[in-house]
Amino acid sequence: MPVIGHILPIALAVAISSVPITATIILLLSPSRSRSAAPFLIGWVLGIFATVTLASLAAQAIPVGRTRRQADTALGVLAIIVGVALIVLAIASWRRARLNPPQLPKWLGSLESIGPWQSLGVALLLNLRPKGLLLAIAAGLTIRGDAESMSDAVVAIVVYTVIGASTVAVPIIATLAAPARMEPRLVRAREWLDAHGEAVTNIILIFIGVVTVGAGIARL
Repeated sequence: MPVIGHILPIALAVAISSVPITATIILLLSPSRSRSAAPFLIGWVLGIFATVTLASLAAQAIPVGRTRRQADTALGVLAIIVGVALIVLAIASWRRARLNPPQLPKWLGSLESIGPWQSLGVALLLNLRPKGLLLAIAAGLTIRGDAESMSDAVVAIVVYTVIGASTVAVPIIATLAAPARMEPRLVRAREWLDAHGEAVTNIILIFIGVVTVGAGIARL
């Protein structure tokens, strides 16, 4: 099933994204974690699943002509556009971070006192960030081009969702199960993310952008 191999790097980029991981850690270190952590996880999983599913369905509607060659060309052009957009977004984010010292967004600080419904909504909205949408579109184009059947597409969407949500799901489940053991690790993880998270995310985005552009060129 080639579509799984092609979608894995994109799913890993979703998993390594610093913003949702940082939001998860802040929530888990807050007094409201017992009532808001699980809804946040549900919202994150549903958001990933919904965006990649909608992107895959939208890709099915792309007018690609009557031949396989025409289909590959249309998908290739779109993949190149998405890949270039990812690279540009990562470079712009990197330059912005160099010009202005990174500061924690105010909305992240509000997670310390957020309720369950709000945490669900925040997690859903996190998937609508430009980075998240571009990655979902790249995944949708990959599924459209490489899935050989409907079952292949469904499996690819599930794999993408599971991997993309893993870095939020694992700390939430582990912390709710053993909070005293996890809290020092969460503090260290947050300190590391504050120092390096944005840079790592941008490097991964550039890599995925290059891979997406390469995959698009291969279809031409």
